[in-house]
Amino acid sequence: MGSAPDRRAQAVALRHGIDIAGYRGRQVQAEDFHRFTHIFALDSDNLRQLRRMRPADGAAHLGLLMDMVPGRAGSSVADPYYGDDAGFDRTWDDVTRAAEAKLMADILTVKLAERAADA
Repeated sequence: MGSAPDRRAQAVALRHGIDIAGYRGRQVQAEDFHRFTHIFALDSDNLRQLRRMRPADGAAHLGLLMDMVPGRAGSSVADPYYGDDAGFDRTWDDVTRAAEAKLMADILTVKLAERAADA
């Protein structure tokens, strides 16, 4: 926590046009369950920890990030840290696919809400 991302993660992000060198990790905090609508875990162990720490009145939806990707429900994001550099590309691909799926789900939700309001 508090350190710059792994140099291999930085290299993959830069290849995709994103500079993450200034990013820093932090622990999830109780107020995050009120601040965010969704909190995604990268694996089932983290999801269990999030469920344990969620306040009783926490409104954020909890789930695995890969549940957003058709055919990947219940699976973890690839953990690249103990493998070769290519693992960071696999992780980038996993997170990108999940982000795209979440965006499409949000767009669909907005469109459905607009249609319902027009009816």
